[in-house]
Amino acid sequence: MGAMIPYVTETPDIRIPPNLLPADGRFGAGPSKVRPEAVAALSAASGSFLGTSHRQKTVKSVVGSLRAGLTSLFSLPDGYEVVLGNGGTTCFWDAATFGLIEHKSQHLSFGEFSSKFATAAATAPHLGDPEVISSEVGTHPLPVAREDVDLYALTHNETSTGVMMPILRPGGAPLPADGGGLVAVDATSGAGGLQVDPAEFDAYYFAPQKCFGSDGGLWVALLSPAAVDRIGSIAATGRWVPASMDLTIALDNARLEQTYNTPALATIFLFDNQVQWFNDNGGLGFSTGRSDRSAEILYSWADNSDFATPFVHREQDRSHVIGTIDFDDSIDAAVVAKVLRANGVVDTEPYRKLGRNQLRIAMFPGIDPEDIASLCACITHVVGALAQ
Repeated sequence: MGAMIPYVTETPDIRIPPNLLPADGRFGAGPSKVRPEAVAALSAASGSFLGTSHRQKTVKSVVGSLRAGLTSLFSLPDGYEVVLGNGGTTCFWDAATFGLIEHKSQHLSFGEFSSKFATAAATAPHLGDPEVISSEVGTHPLPVAREDVDLYALTHNETSTGVMMPILRPGGAPLPADGGGLVAVDATSGAGGLQVDPAEFDAYYFAPQKCFGSDGGLWVALLSPAAVDRIGSIAATGRWVPASMDLTIALDNARLEQTYNTPALATIFLFDNQVQWFNDNGGLGFSTGRSDRSAEILYSWADNSDFATPFVHREQDRSHVIGTIDFDDSIDAAVVAKVLRANGVVDTEPYRKLGRNQLRIAMFPGIDPEDIASLCACITHVVGALAQ
C-alpha cells in the first residue's frame, strides 16, 4: 500500500483542479443538500407564504399538497394516513412509546440511531421491557415473530454505519388485523431514496432533512389503518400523554392540513417542493433510481481502489443513500476530509461515535450522481497528493 503517511492536525495545502470538483460540493448525511431550485421557489413565494398563519389556507394548502404528494409517492393504499408533528424523529420515538406500543416492543439495534428507540421504550415506566435484537455494526439483524410483541421496531437505513435492510413483516407474523404486532419503521435517512412496500409496514416515519432536501424539526408518519386503530384504542384506555406527543391530536390536526403547534414554514415548503420534484419525474422510481446510480458509482470506485473499501461487507446491505468507505491505515481519512472541505467539498467526515478511519458520503436523490463521480475523483487526487 506504500509508505505510512503521518497523521497531521493541520490541513495540507492541496488544491484540487477545478475540472475535478463537483458542481455542488454538499455530501452531508443531514442536514442534506437543498436544491437551488427549491430555494428559488421559496424565495419567489416568500412574500405571501413566510410569516403567515399556519392556520390559514396559504399554509394549509401546502400541508395538504405535501400529504397528497407523499400518498402518491409511496403509493399508499386506501385508509393509510399521512400525519405530521414537530420535533423530528426523536420526538416521534417518544410519541410512539405513548401512542403505538401497547405493552411490549421488539427492536432491531445495529447502530447509533436504531438503538435509540429501544432506549426510549426501555425507560418508559408504563411499558414492559422491550426485546432488543442486536448485531455488529456493519450488519443488521432480523426481526423474530413473537406472540407477546405488539410492535416491531425496524430501521430502514442506519445513518451512522451505512447499512440498509429490507422492510418485511417478521417471518410468520400475521397482519395486525389478524392479531399480529404493528411494524414501525424508522426511515429517517431512507425514505424517498429506498424502495418500500406499504403492505410491509404500519408506521413508516421520517424527517425531511435527508432525502427530502429540507430542514429538520418535523416528523412525518405514514400510518396504516391498523396503526390508526392502535392509536385510538390506546387513547381509549386513558393512558396519560403530553399533548405535544399525543398521536390522536397529531392525527386530528393532520386531517385539517396542519400541525398541533406552529411548524417551520420554510421546512414544509422545501419538503413539499422536493416531493413534487420526485412525483413530476416518475415518483419513487425516479428518486430511488438516482440514489441507486450514485451507490453504483461510489462502491464500484471503492472496490477498484487500492486504498479504499466499502465498510459494509455484504453488498446487499450497503446503503444506497449513505455510503461508508474505509481507508487503508496508511491514509488518514480525517485529513482527506479536511482537504476536501478546504476545497469546498463538505461534510464527508465519518460518524464520530463509530470511530473508524473512513469517510461517510450521502447519496440522497437530490445529489447528482455525476457529483458522486467527481467526489471519487477528488478523493483519488487528494490521496495521491498526500503520498508525494
